[in-house]
Amino acid sequence: MISEKITFPELGATAELSTFAVGNGIREQHAILHVDARGELFDGQLERILRAEGALLAMPQCAGAQTIFKRYFLSDATNQQPMVAARVSSETTSVSCIQQAPLDGSKVAAWLYIVHDMDVTDHDGLVIATHNGYSHLWKMGMHEHKGDSAWQTESLLINYEETLQRYGATLADNCIRTWFYVRDVDTQYAGMVKARRENFAEQGLTKDTHYITSTGIGGLPADTRALIQLGTYALLGFKPEQQHYLYAPTHLNPTYEYGVTFERGTRIDYGDRRHVYISGTASINNRGEVMHVGDIVRQTHRMWENVETLLAEADTTFDDIAQIIVYLRDVADYDIVGHMFAEKFPSTPYIITLAPVCRPTWLIEMECVAIRQCNNPEFRNF
Repeated sequence: MISEKITFPELGATAELSTFAVGNGIREQHAILHVDARGELFDGQLERILRAEGALLAMPQCAGAQTIFKRYFLSDATNQQPMVAARVSSETTSVSCIQQAPLDGSKVAAWLYIVHDMDVTDHDGLVIATHNGYSHLWKMGMHEHKGDSAWQTESLLINYEETLQRYGATLADNCIRTWFYVRDVDTQYAGMVKARRENFAEQGLTKDTHYITSTGIGGLPADTRALIQLGTYALLGFKPEQQHYLYAPTHLNPTYEYGVTFERGTRIDYGDRRHVYISGTASINNRGEVMHVGDIVRQTHRMWENVETLLAEADTTFDDIAQIIVYLRDVADYDIVGHMFAEKFPSTPYIITLAPVCRPTWLIEMECVAIRQCNNPEFRNF
C-alpha cells in the first residue's frame, strides 16, 4: 500500500490518497479529501473540494481512473445536499451524502473509491463495475420518507433485495457490506435493529449461518422525514470459499449475543489480493461490555486493539489499511482524538466526523478497508 498526502495550496484543500497496485492487475485507490474552512460559506467550500477532486484525478497516478463511489460528509445535509446534487454528476458513480459533520471545522469532506481499467455502468442508481468475471454492485443513499425506523428499514431492505434478484443475486449470498445511518440514533436505532433482524431471518441470515459486515451509526439524511439511510456493496461472480468472516473471539463477542445482527468483518480473497472490510468497531470486550466508560483516550486504544485483532485474523495489519472513518459522539473530543490518529496513522487516509455511536457510553467508533497482496491461484484475479 502506498499512501501519500497531496496538497492543493491554491484551493486550500488536501487529498490523502492510498494506492494498491500489483503486477498488471487492477489499480485501486481510496482518497479522503479535506478543505480548509477559510470562514467561507458552503458553496465556496464545495467548489474548492470539487476542484480538488478534478485536480487529483488529473494527476499521473490517477489519470484515466474511474470514481465508482463517492461519499460526501456534510455539516447540514438538508440544506447542502441539493447543492451537491446540482454540482456532482452521479453518472457511473454511486454518490452518497450524509450529515456527519467533518470535525476539522469545515462543512464538507469526501471519500472516493477509484479504480482503473474496469467497465463501469449505471443502472438506475445501481453502479456496477465489472472485470475478470466479477461484478461489484454499489448502491447508496437509499431512504424512505414515511413510517417509523423499523418500517423504513424493512422497506429499504425489501427494495434492495428485489434489486439484487434482478441480477441473480441475494442478500445472503452476495451482499458484502452495508451502512445504516440512523437519525437520532439513541431513540431510533432499536427499531432499525429489530427490523433488520427479522428481515435477515426471512432471508436465511441467522446466528447459525452468517450476517453481513456493517456500520450502524448516527447520521442525518437530507430528507428530514427519513429516519434511516442505507448504503450497500455486493459482489457477483465469486466462489463461496473466497469469503470468510472475522470474529476475534479473544476481544469481541458474537453480535447476536446482545441482539444485533452483523459480522465484525469480512475477508474476500482474489487471485492477486485480499480485501478486508471491518465493521464499525468500538471499545467493547468479548462479553459485549463497553470498556473504559467516559475515557476517550482509553476507548480509542481499546478500539484500535480490537481492529488490529480483526485485521490479524485476516493476516493483515494497520499498514494494509486503505482508508478509515472515525465517528465521535462529542465534538469536544476532537482535539485529543485528532492528535492520536495523526500520530498513529500519519499517512493513512482518514476522516473524523461527528456521529453518535449506537450506545450512549461509546464515545468513538471506527471502520476501515484493508488491501494486501496475495497469491491464490485457485481464484481469479480481482
